[in-house]
Amino acid sequence: MAAALGVATTLAGGSLAAASELTGSSAAPQKPAAAKHVLLLSVDGLHQSDLAWYITRHPGSALARLVNGGVHYTHAHTTTPSDSFPGMTAQVTGGGPGTTGIYYDDVYNHALLPAGTTHCKGVKPGVEVDMTEDMDKNKASLDAGQGLKNLPGSILQMTGRPRSLLDPSKLPVDPTTCKPVYPHSYLQVNTVFNVARKAGLRTAWSDKHIAYDILNGPSGTGIQDQFSPEINSDAGGYPAGNDWTTDNKATEQYDSYKVKAVLNEIDGYDHSGSHKVGAPAVFGMNFQSVSTAEKLPSSEGLKGGYTSKGVPGPLLRKNLDYVNTEIGAMVKEIRAKGLASSTDIILSAKHGQSPTDPTALTRVDDGPLLDGLNAAWKKKHPGAGDLVAHSVDDDGMLLWLNDRSAGATSFAKQYLLAQSGKGTDINGKPTKSFTNSGLSRVYAGREAAAYFGVKPGDARVPDLFGIARYGVVYTGGTKKIAEHGGAHADDLDVPLVVSGAGTPAGVTRSAPVETTQIAPTILSLLGLNPHNLQAVQKDHTPVLPVR
Repeated sequence: MAAALGVATTLAGGSLAAASELTGSSAAPQKPAAAKHVLLLSVDGLHQSDLAWYITRHPGSALARLVNGGVHYTHAHTTTPSDSFPGMTAQVTGGGPGTTGIYYDDVYNHALLPAGTTHCKGVKPGVEVDMTEDMDKNKASLDAGQGLKNLPGSILQMTGRPRSLLDPSKLPVDPTTCKPVYPHSYLQVNTVFNVARKAGLRTAWSDKHIAYDILNGPSGTGIQDQFSPEINSDAGGYPAGNDWTTDNKATEQYDSYKVKAVLNEIDGYDHSGSHKVGAPAVFGMNFQSVSTAEKLPSSEGLKGGYTSKGVPGPLLRKNLDYVNTEIGAMVKEIRAKGLASSTDIILSAKHGQSPTDPTALTRVDDGPLLDGLNAAWKKKHPGAGDLVAHSVDDDGMLLWLNDRSAGATSFAKQYLLAQSGKGTDINGKPTKSFTNSGLSRVYAGREAAAYFGVKPGDARVPDLFGIARYGVVYTGGTKKIAEHGGAHADDLDVPLVVSGAGTPAGVTRSAPVETTQIAPTILSLLGLNPHNLQAVQKDHTPVLPVR
């Protein structure tokens, strides 16, 4: 019995053609819909263990009611790398990095041309693809350069079509068309938003960067109402020069704008609350505040992270309360508007965060490691330039190399595995020894391509992917005590709950599932064909076992 809410284009190395976003069956409904609305909520950084800890101690909470009113998957895994961009694209496409072409929010592509290129003939390919605040016209402003007055309160008036706030001079260039590549056209497959729009349904999404334009899919038209205030902008009312992630109270304030947007959408308006458009069929947001509560050593006079393995500390406990209250407000509004019998809520996370054991933290400065690698390469190859073209190192290591030969990738792997040194502990003391550059496993060259299921020489795939030892965080400072991006259980083990109109109540499923399964499940709940998703076709991604 269904439970009511609150009750118990191939671009540069792509593997799929994006000329048609729908292949196979029609986007029209394939079966009677279990729901008319699906609200997707990603609580970034939240672990399944955090959710279990919280609902055990707060059995009457909104989170507990959500879990008890639906299906709870206790062994759900997000993508590797466990970053926001592959994690989120997985949830709305049904595919992992090798299929979506999205490995991180700041990557390198060996086939695209540098930003600003206007005459493409003869230009050497290879460029950083930075899908962060750096793409904004004004990354210091919460509205990314739109020009709203009296921020931050007026941010709800931000445009729902924010692509114009991306600076085209900062975008990589397609060598074939000699035009800038926007995030949506960088994605290799379509999204649930594309399929829903094709079926005549309304869509909306709220997230932390304008570059979440990527979720629009290759057509660029998947999301009708995209609310994307810039999280890494200057936080008004907080110390100058700090963004919304450097103070947990600021992050909560930032998240609250997105919550208000969702509440407006539940009420049948656009995100601003100004235009009556009807409640979306597919909509949602990400919470960022749990992530900062895990990463910051302290904030608001409270200690961040965990007091011991898996036990949330005071700042994180406070923030779990915050998220519980905000989700409770959404559920209450859904019921107040008479939508409980036609709405499903899906709760998950783009990524976890590691380590959840504070004694395991080993901060390793990756700068000297990469400088040493480049120096060693030049010594062996006089006259050569740097070996490393681009790197992303959080609690995993992704390297793109200027020389992609087997000899070069093997050289990088062997060099890194030979390095040792001292890292800092949870208290900032240089007492933690590390070996093998802090890595437990390294995939290089063909190994890396095979790991992600792509052909060797793919223009997007990292030339080296290093899985860090538990507790290792790559940073030259002491301002964070956890990170994500790696492949440890703390990075991957996220919650997954489907609760509401299309689900039975009080069901727990312990079999392993993947967050890629969220996308086909959304379409199935809406009565649409999951196989209209290109990644579902390629990866054979199954719908979650809801009933």
